[in-house]
Amino acid sequence: MVKHELLVPAGDMQCLTQAVANGADAVYIGCKNFGARKFAKNFDNNEIQQAVKICHLYGVKLYVTMNTLVRDEEVPYFLGQVEFLYKSGVDALIMQDFGMICLVREKYPELEIHASTQANTSSRDTAEFYHSIGVKRIVFSREMTLKEIEQIKTPIEKEVFIHGALCISYSGECLMSSMLGSRSGNRGECVGSCRLPYTLERRGRVVQKEKYLLSTKELNTAPRFRDLLDSSITSFKIEGRMKSPEYVGFVTKYYRNVIDNNGAYVLLDEETDKLKTLFTREFTLGHLFETPVEKIMNIETPNHIGLEIGKVIEVNEKKIKIQLDRPLNQQDGIRFLQSGKGFIVNYLYDETDNLIASAPEGTVCYVDNKVELKDYDTVCKTQDYQLINSLKQMPVRKIPITFKVEAKLGKPLDITISDGVNQFRAVGTPVQQAQNAPMDDDRIREQLEKLGDTPFVSTSTLVNCDDNIFIQIKELNDLRRTLTNSLMTKRMEVNVNFVTKNEPLQALNIKPQPKVISAYITNLEQQDACRRIALKRIYTSSEALFNQSKIYEDNYFKVPRCKRNTVDNLKNKNLVSDYYDFTIKPGAIGNYPLNVTNIYTMYYLYRHGLEIITPSVELSDEDTLKMINLFKQTFQVEPNVEVLAYGRVENMIIKGNILNIEKDDYSYTLIDSKERRFPVFFDGINTHILNHENKMLTNIEAFKQVASVRLDFYDEKEPDIRKAVKQFENSIIV
Repeated sequence: MVKHELLVPAGDMQCLTQAVANGADAVYIGCKNFGARKFAKNFDNNEIQQAVKICHLYGVKLYVTMNTLVRDEEVPYFLGQVEFLYKSGVDALIMQDFGMICLVREKYPELEIHASTQANTSSRDTAEFYHSIGVKRIVFSREMTLKEIEQIKTPIEKEVFIHGALCISYSGECLMSSMLGSRSGNRGECVGSCRLPYTLERRGRVVQKEKYLLSTKELNTAPRFRDLLDSSITSFKIEGRMKSPEYVGFVTKYYRNVIDNNGAYVLLDEETDKLKTLFTREFTLGHLFETPVEKIMNIETPNHIGLEIGKVIEVNEKKIKIQLDRPLNQQDGIRFLQSGKGFIVNYLYDETDNLIASAPEGTVCYVDNKVELKDYDTVCKTQDYQLINSLKQMPVRKIPITFKVEAKLGKPLDITISDGVNQFRAVGTPVQQAQNAPMDDDRIREQLEKLGDTPFVSTSTLVNCDDNIFIQIKELNDLRRTLTNSLMTKRMEVNVNFVTKNEPLQALNIKPQPKVISAYITNLEQQDACRRIALKRIYTSSEALFNQSKIYEDNYFKVPRCKRNTVDNLKNKNLVSDYYDFTIKPGAIGNYPLNVTNIYTMYYLYRHGLEIITPSVELSDEDTLKMINLFKQTFQVEPNVEVLAYGRVENMIIKGNILNIEKDDYSYTLIDSKERRFPVFFDGINTHILNHENKMLTNIEAFKQVASVRLDFYDEKEPDIRKAVKQFENSIIV
């Protein structure tokens, strides 16, 4: 049977203590740098060392997120932080950057690595690949269903998100924030573009106007948790490193009770109502349970909705009259659902206009109209003042221990303490004959079990003593303190088996490839145009177009992204966007979704079988050139590189038909509040959102002799294609 782990987020030390106190089996935190939640408070190095001690005292594991993409100039600092964390005794690192995963595995072979959800494990083949390079655990993409996860038999630990915010795009594959505002979600800087309003048009006709078309509900799997407990999943992960300590404490306790009650927690509905007041955008079971996409989305609001508690039944300039279905208290926060307005209830009135502290369910109450509400509305509680206050008082988590006492006349008092793993013994003075009131078993047991503010509780105190003995109370207390202090010190002790290897990386044998102009095409007209121009490589994601052109040596299939079985979709020549065993079909070209931002990712991709690599489109032209040159200097071999020089970057790839649009219809457009227009289409499995403008290589001459260039065509006609090619043909060796 799988031993399940409840894994809880902590954005700061207060959140961490709440997580531990409320029953977390493991906690994950971020450093000040290299974590995918850059805007959380996060932990400095001193706090990390303290966090290790707190967690390990209570038998809780501590994982640290180092799950951003790393730039070359950051590599020494990244490795320095990794070494610090390793020596500090953290239990595992959660990582995204493929180059850093491989480098850390080689340099620190005993350090446990988990592949972050940012690493986009959405197929059997990716899971097998990460297992083959020594990754201990994978955090599956949120788009995976429980059935799909169970079908993966790779002997690697499985982790899934069970609660919290859902990214609409496959994690690690979202470039929206980066393309629009130069703040990369892959580097912890996401601005939440999916939580903004959009208008959907088709051929100029409005289909949906100013709705939150990319905004999801909050994941909550508690109603189906028995299914998860019966699965092969190792770790159940809660999202929320940006959340408050009170939220972290409550949601930890919430799932602790669900797990401990084998998914049959009888107070689930009542506790879910409380959880709604802490944070919800409405709840969904998510893709894990094959929820229809319309039940995953909340296009009406991206904000905290709260718990519905009543209706506005009368409103004027001064007062709002509310019929309550649930209680409302002074200092609670409320929001009117339709208008979106809300406030803290500083004053609460009964029907006779008297100030009251609380209004019970089923009654009518009044609040001041501070937001100029004009219409009847639904009232939701968005902050429960009494609940939050109660959550500030953390429960006491105790560590079960046992005592064993030997008290024999004339022999030294002998006491042993054990937590089941560690054991300490303390010996006192010889036991004397009692002159007056003898010490019996119960009195010894009572004194030893006075553990006060220590983290321990005795589950068994075995006493073997003679009759009519005398032991000083002070001696019992002193020995108890000595033993508990020794046990606490041992449990918090950092004793790392630090193993490091500093062997040089093996030499690469890269077969030089000509530097050419290539093109990605979407239709036959574009394909014919590119062949008339005689471009040297042509990519297509259309199987029909690919099959028509099999006779051409330059024909490559752009393998669909985020498929559950990547290998099954490979052709004889491939442009690939997901991680798998690249040696299965030699000669593959790596596309920009592989997120190559440093020379080590390039190095290991070549070493694992790729022939040509496309750097991340999140790099500037200057950064890309520096990376190519640094690679050549470092590894003494020229890399085969292709850069995206023209075309619309794919900002998001989204599971399902979230916009309810026609399959393979390329006439839809998403429009944001700045009137930027994003082409969007549905391929029958995934929704794709392209950038509002074409990427353009600005420093063409500098790339001469060092890289091929690729032009991605979407809806361009032959004149547009010829114009785009003309910009590059004099600067590239073709």
